[in-house]
Amino acid sequence: MAAIVSRKFPGTRMHRMRHDDFSRRMMRESTLTVEDLILPVFIQEGDNRRDDIPSMPGVEQLSIDQLVQDAGEIVALGIPAIVLLPVIDADHKSELAEEAYNASGLIPRALRALKAAYPTLGLITDIALAPYTVHGQDGILDDQGCLLNDRTVETLTKQALSHAEAGADYVAPSNMMDGHIGAIRKILEAEGLPHTRIMSCSARYASYYDTPAFNTGSSPVDRASYQMDPANGDEALHEAAMDIDEGADAIMIKPGMPYLDVLYRVKQELRVPTFVYQVSGEYVMHRAAFTNGWLDEDTVILESLRCFKRAGADGIVTWFARQAAQALRA
Repeated sequence: MAAIVSRKFPGTRMHRMRHDDFSRRMMRESTLTVEDLILPVFIQEGDNRRDDIPSMPGVEQLSIDQLVQDAGEIVALGIPAIVLLPVIDADHKSELAEEAYNASGLIPRALRALKAAYPTLGLITDIALAPYTVHGQDGILDDQGCLLNDRTVETLTKQALSHAEAGADYVAPSNMMDGHIGAIRKILEAEGLPHTRIMSCSARYASYYDTPAFNTGSSPVDRASYQMDPANGDEALHEAAMDIDEGADAIMIKPGMPYLDVLYRVKQELRVPTFVYQVSGEYVMHRAAFTNGWLDEDTVILESLRCFKRAGADGIVTWFARQAAQALRA
């Protein structure tokens, strides 16, 4: 790193370059655009359904027809991609999560409908078993309740393949199983799907910032035995490097703002496409402050997203994507 030239007041006045709006914009080190935004969406079975989520004010669970309707607005705003998150009915959950790879299941049907209506919209799917298991863990358990890594990976590869065949542009494994990226890459290549990208959530922390999303059908269970310890940073570099070696095309950090240091280190040290997820807990903290008049809404939303760009994010998954896009285009 080059040495900083010694400068003294009043020869140097740092306020000079900040004095005018045009000057501040010219020297801005990182830029947030609509193209940086990715909108997560919850989808559910049924027709003409829009159900509020009590723990996430302003966010709805949509049936496929309503999501396709909303996709028109998303495309018009210039948001390049969405992440599909399933809300699975209890009667489709099981110990072995068979519904996760059902070719006629909720996610594959949503993918096909969206691709038919809006072929240029990027579609990313969450590769995880928690929405499909009766116990809410992100994998298959043995008789003692311990997670079976390799058995879980077998199911995850089937899930990823079913999504890729239905039109997913990216599959995004978020379960933190050892070896899952290599297994998914192998099956995608074997089945003639080499252009399906893998966005690996390599640094998925066992964080309670995700708690508000549990009201969408997942269970608030302890995942500390396979997700990362919030106290660790070096481990994230190890995980991300392994996933890249196994065939991941991009890395995801989740949650976002509490882990800006991890985001920065992954981008600086690995120099790969790096994304970040502003999770449900981050969303509701901001939303509560806005509702109570404690923070200015659009200003703080954009500031929070610019923090991710400053730290090195190439893209940001955020529940504020639509509002941020509108603010950026205003």
